[in-house]
Amino acid sequence: MMNLIILISLTLFSTTIHAATFEVVNRCSYTVWAAAIPGGGKRTTMARVWGRTNCNFDGNGQGQCATGDCNRVLECRGWGSPPNTLAEYALNQPNNLDYLDISLVDGFNIPMDFSPSTGRCRGIRCSADINGQY
Repeated sequence: MMNLIILISLTLFSTTIHAATFEVVNRCSYTVWAAAIPGGGKRTTMARVWGRTNCNFDGNGQGQCATGDCNRVLECRGWGSPPNTLAEYALNQPNNLDYLDISLVDGFNIPMDFSPSTGRCRGIRCSADINGQY
């Protein structure tokens, strides 16, 4: 099964400042439209990233996705509509720790792998709808 992969690179610039680069790679056999809050290019210590499926947008960025839709616009300004598999992170938390997780609190729409590309941390993966198994 192919996954949407979110790679993390953390580079230590000093003892208290981290720089993080998140790269979203689609390894699914179908188109996945990446979404994030806050959107790309914004500095933040906490964020959500998810994939949207079966999307259609016009030249003005108006449209809709079957899963993970963002109020019918291409550029998300709010949370995506369930179901959507979420990758979440929180950087520079107490004790200078970084956290990452995959959440199915809003349901499951795509398999996801959330893995660091460097460092000693292990990645996490959710390849099936474990909520649907109950």
